[in-house]
Amino acid sequence: MVEILLLATILISFFCALFIIPFWIRKANQENLVGKDMHKQDKKKIAEGGGVSVMFGFSIGVLLYIAINTFYFKRSEFLSSIFAILTTLFIATMLGSIDDLLGWKKGLSKSMRIVMMLFAAIPLMVINAGESILFGIDFGLVYPLFLIPIGIVGASTTFNFLAGYNGLEASQGILILSALSIVTFLTGNSWLSIIALCMVAALIAFYIFNKYPAKIFPGDTLTYPVGALIAVIAILGNIEKIALFFFIPYILETILKLRGWLRKESFAKLNKDRSLEMPYEKIYGLEHLAIKLLKKIKPSKKVYETDVVYLINGFQIMIILLGFWIFMV
Repeated sequence: MVEILLLATILISFFCALFIIPFWIRKANQENLVGKDMHKQDKKKIAEGGGVSVMFGFSIGVLLYIAINTFYFKRSEFLSSIFAILTTLFIATMLGSIDDLLGWKKGLSKSMRIVMMLFAAIPLMVINAGESILFGIDFGLVYPLFLIPIGIVGASTTFNFLAGYNGLEASQGILILSALSIVTFLTGNSWLSIIALCMVAALIAFYIFNKYPAKIFPGDTLTYPVGALIAVIAILGNIEKIALFFFIPYILETILKLRGWLRKESFAKLNKDRSLEMPYEKIYGLEHLAIKLLKKIKPSKKVYETDVVYLINGFQIMIILLGFWIFMV
């Protein structure tokens, strides 16, 4: 019975997101909240801000989980932490919405994003989330006052770097959060597993519409809260080491983006046959590296958008499996 009730929270996240996404697509198109699909010849306008639908499904699932614990099991443990999670993600979503409404070319400045994202860390700071002992060092008040904000800001903003290809952001979120849900379950934090899986379920519903050829884009309304949730689970589950390891692709992406002073875009050059070419002579992102590698290993020398997504996802899966072998075995 317990398993069925908890499973319901995950399923409700999936079906709520699945239900709301088509409505959001129609409304976004009507209100011209759209963006160009850069890897299509016609540069078709696609509905933006899809993260709102994901957050809707996720929130309903989490609230159902709270209701089941409160009214059925008569338990109130972790409630403050769960509401802190929701508040953090709502702030991140709000910031992402502002960026999406202004447009990715005219959005908030990098410094303004960081300053505003610091507010998303406050809910975790005020409940003194996590444990101050990290890597064998007791950081004391430094942990909630400095390390938590750094984690939230770092994860939420860098998760936005590896993007721009149909299905990439959603599938990466599914992979990392699924892995973290397993880690939290194995380390005795099954409540965090449910939270993570509610987001995974909502992302799977979103992926159905976001995979190639996309009918909706995630926007910063998805990348910011998903990145923030990864950091939140690492903090509350005290699994910072393995979570940081799972985040290696994003660390590499950040290093490559810094190489171009954060000015080089992830998009590729598009050929008439829909195949992709390197946009620059140098590599400024894992997307560019994927194109270069695929051109060398594919007999046809033709690289398509789905190839790039599958290769990056394959790399992420390899990192996850290696992380389990290093930290969990």
